[in-house]
Amino acid sequence: MIKKSILIENKTSITAKNLQLIIKSEIRESTISIEDIGFLVLDHQEIYISLPAMNLLVENNTSVIICSKNHLPNGMFLNLNSHHIQQEVFKNQIEATVPLKKQLWQQTVVEKITNQGILLAKITENKNTFEFLASKVLSGDTTNMEGVAAQQYWKSFFELDFKRERFGDYPNNFLNYGYAILRAATARALSGSGLLNTLGIHHKSKYNAFALADDIMEPFRPLVDEKVFEIMQNYDEQELNTKIKAELLQVLTRTVYFKDEKSPLMVALQKTASSLQQCFAGNRKKIKYPKLWNLTPTE
Repeated sequence: MIKKSILIENKTSITAKNLQLIIKSEIRESTISIEDIGFLVLDHQEIYISLPAMNLLVENNTSVIICSKNHLPNGMFLNLNSHHIQQEVFKNQIEATVPLKKQLWQQTVVEKITNQGILLAKITENKNTFEFLASKVLSGDTTNMEGVAAQQYWKSFFELDFKRERFGDYPNNFLNYGYAILRAATARALSGSGLLNTLGIHHKSKYNAFALADDIMEPFRPLVDEKVFEIMQNYDEQELNTKIKAELLQVLTRTVYFKDEKSPLMVALQKTASSLQQCFAGNRKKIKYPKLWNLTPTE
């Protein structure tokens, strides 16, 4: 089921009644069923949200995303008890062996580099070596092919002189916002499968509460890159305004492709997360990542 993504950028009061979210601003009041909400982005310093509303949202596995003064997502609330065998899932994840985690990271990096190569070829209309780079990824990516690919990727992606930085100049602000939304969506899917976001398969910083989301979102990053590229072609703007944020939120409903079906990204992330849980349980060997583009020729 496709859930709604709601962006609130004005002084607003958010409460709940009869499983409905009541959103009241100075100019209007509206209600929406809580079970229909997948993502709630709060981007104003004077938003009030009641504790009962927050609890109902979390119980429904809604990702509540809070933005800082610079309007970039700064944190999120997630359900920590969303799976019926939570303790068993945590145990499997915690006890995962180093070889298993290295194999899972290898699969993830291969998918990321492959997707980067496909998108770069689409944008530049030139062949590239990313398929070759993907074939050279070792268990645990010990030779850092991810970094080699990233250097080539960003060097060719934009026509302007660009350096990819977390707090860099335009269009880094667009990319950072899109990645933050993608991170929240990935974290929501992992939490929904009972997995602990803090415990990654590769990212290990003691300060990172969403290391696993940072791992699993990697192959999906090119979807954000593609959207930012489209925005830059269609809008002569460099400010992260409401219109641009709304465009970037559309990534969550972007269609991706599994072998026998297509799916919106937010639903596909749930399938990917479920497959990872099965890997930790020993029931499968590969993470189920979708194809980001349908490359089958149409008649």
